[in-house]
Amino acid sequence: QIDIEKAGQYAAEDADITLRLHQAIFPALEQLSGQLSVYTHIEMPLLPVLAKMEQHGVLIDSDMLNEQSNDIAPRLQELEIKAHDVAGQEFNLSSPKQLQKILFEDLEIPVVKKTPKGAPSTAVDVLEKLERQGYELPRIILEHRGLAKLKNTYTDKLPLMVSNKTGRVHASYQQAIAATGRLSCTDPSLQQIPIKTELGRKVRNAFIAPENYKIVAIDYSQIELRIMAHLSDDPGLVSAFSEGRDVHQATAAEIFGVELDEVTSDQRRSAKAVNFGLIYGMSAFGLSEQLNVERYLAQEYMDKYFQRYPNVSTYMEDSRQNASENGYVETVFGRRLYLPDIKSKNGMRRKAAEREAINAPMQGTAADIIKKAMLAVDAWIEEQNDERIKMTMQVHDELVFEIHQDIVEETTEKLVELMNNAVELSV
Repeated sequence: QIDIEKAGQYAAEDADITLRLHQAIFPALEQLSGQLSVYTHIEMPLLPVLAKMEQHGVLIDSDMLNEQSNDIAPRLQELEIKAHDVAGQEFNLSSPKQLQKILFEDLEIPVVKKTPKGAPSTAVDVLEKLERQGYELPRIILEHRGLAKLKNTYTDKLPLMVSNKTGRVHASYQQAIAATGRLSCTDPSLQQIPIKTELGRKVRNAFIAPENYKIVAIDYSQIELRIMAHLSDDPGLVSAFSEGRDVHQATAAEIFGVELDEVTSDQRRSAKAVNFGLIYGMSAFGLSEQLNVERYLAQEYMDKYFQRYPNVSTYMEDSRQNASENGYVETVFGRRLYLPDIKSKNGMRRKAAEREAINAPMQGTAADIIKKAMLAVDAWIEEQNDERIKMTMQVHDELVFEIHQDIVEETTEKLVELMNNAVELSV
């Protein structure tokens, strides 16, 4: 498409600038041994592993996806008619501006929060809050948005992305997009197919194995909570994991002061929200929203949590303190995450940076662990020199494989062992 002279100049400039950057940055990295080891021991060795995964690709059932598209289309139409009905007028469901007018002016629903430009927000979290408060239109809009995204991003699009050469879909994995070090997957994004909805699960069913093969997915359970236990070294949390207890159930028993076997499913759900909420630096206000309870109750849950797990509270305070002093936080393996807003005069920005100071070391450590696991798994697969085992996808805390049915049991056992021993934590 482009004449050789131009393309040559462009490619040469790419190489030249990369070399100059290397000459400027590498000596600085050598002064920070932690940073260099992330580069030399994790990121660079991972390149060929990702290249193999991308080249191998994943197999999908295009007919099944086309069928799903046909099923979703009439449901979208139904929802649109219903939305117009509730609003008392026709409008474009995907126009934030029109939705804003209908929700907050015509239906006079109280404004939840504003955009940076001062307009009432119609973001997902706002609609979810309104849905919890019992408003019907936000519920319809949320379902419509979810289905439209599923249809446009996956059921319509994936069949068009199948390669003529291989009959498979080949995504790209990016190592330098997410600040936390998480891999991100593009064209198509295989990491954002929802698992909580029935339709999302159906899309996942369209990822299939070749004849005589099985798809095997292996994921780390509650990895960020385990990292929290390791980093905070809290005896209560560490023992819950070390003894193999259900950690949400254990937390519920502590918070609600009941015996383990008396914990109700509602209490476990609340404890789970507390466990994960704290990882993301959530406030009592945020927790009350999520659990749909009074703020004082959410505060009580958090106070009890910190009484039972005091080291978690200390860890969180230390994280904020260190971030404020250094301007960055680090993962267990030395990956640095800079937080320019940690000293911001703007309270909201500063608070967001403080939440990140708590969460980023955990999310970043989880990302480093799965990368180390991928390196260990890939080395073992290479050693086996067996075409019947392929690593096909990475989805956050999960690795996905295609394994021949004749060797699926013993191979899975070995892969689990490799992933378990990728690093050593105190839990």
